[in-house]
Amino acid sequence: MITVKHVPAAGGNIFARSAQPGRERRNRTAAPKNKSCRPASLFFFLLSVAFSGNCAGKQEAAPIDRENGRQYRNPVIGRSAPDPTVIRAENGIFYLYSTEDIRNVPIYKSSDLVEWQLTGTAFTAETRPRFEPRGGIWAPDINLINGKYVMYYSMSVWGGEWTCGIGVAVADSPEGHFTDMGMLFRSNTIGVQNSIDPFYIEDAGKKYLFWGSFSGIYGIELSDDGRRIREGASKQQIAGTAYEGAYIHQRGKYYYLFASVGTCCEGLKSTYTTVAGRSENLWGPYTDKQGGKMTDNRHETVIRKNEFFVGVGHNSEIVRDDNGDDWILYHGVNVSAPKGRCVLLDRIIWENDWPSVAGDSPSATAKAPVFGGN
Repeated sequence: MITVKHVPAAGGNIFARSAQPGRERRNRTAAPKNKSCRPASLFFFLLSVAFSGNCAGKQEAAPIDRENGRQYRNPVIGRSAPDPTVIRAENGIFYLYSTEDIRNVPIYKSSDLVEWQLTGTAFTAETRPRFEPRGGIWAPDINLINGKYVMYYSMSVWGGEWTCGIGVAVADSPEGHFTDMGMLFRSNTIGVQNSIDPFYIEDAGKKYLFWGSFSGIYGIELSDDGRRIREGASKQQIAGTAYEGAYIHQRGKYYYLFASVGTCCEGLKSTYTTVAGRSENLWGPYTDKQGGKMTDNRHETVIRKNEFFVGVGHNSEIVRDDNGDDWILYHGVNVSAPKGRCVLLDRIIWENDWPSVAGDSPSATAKAPVFGGN
């Protein structure tokens, strides 16, 4: 569930939402900046929340099951917040960021992954990235690197598959505001069409960025501060052209490459599905249960649509609760309120070292994660 708690000035045109190539969304021209009137900025931020898309439906509070503990009901964020990324700060609070259906990248906070509060935006109208003129900010990826909160983000306009790119921004606090450090690369400079959907990972003391959208999933080594491509580094492909929204999770001896296939943004017709493969090496080969390679677009399905939610994909980082259970956040279209893409939560079930969720599809109501004795 979501409530609006604190709303610092956001600025900008709330109706100029991001448009993603191949994702059926329209880009609109930004309105003039309002540099001096904080009440007006506050008004526009509140209005942006109102127009961001309420996809909760007729949601009632989840009941308490005395035998099974506290329950929650999906969606956990009932407004459109596609492509979520989450981090747990040093104070134990979770912060979630998403594609800017609320302009300038919304920031939500939670102590339990269930109750979320909208606290503001990562950027303002004056500080938002600008390397892609009139571009939207999509699919951020949040990390703590060398004591700084580092956000990788995509920037593009509809159809701009060769001019879109990935940038980086930093902040001292997860609540921002973030300072844009500029572009890492564009599609036409890195040589990968539709270079969006970044994901950062550290492995064996080195830092890497993975990315891609239906033109292959690629990775490359970063500098020690994570803000530049390492000099002399070259990209390497790890998955085929069926995927976007890549995320790699290490568990035991395996690396798991999660990704999304299908269409994300066609409302009730969306076919987005969360899939995965695994490897004993970060760079692959990632395979399905039969040994088919993700470079050949072979995978296992993790989350598929059901009667409640469709278009389920672009998952966040996996979070472990105090009981040792793993949880995954992802977006989906609520069949009962198909306006936007709301955020869903489910527990990962590990069986024979393969991930799944109960019923292979989103839960309506389930036992909640355990944090701090809740």
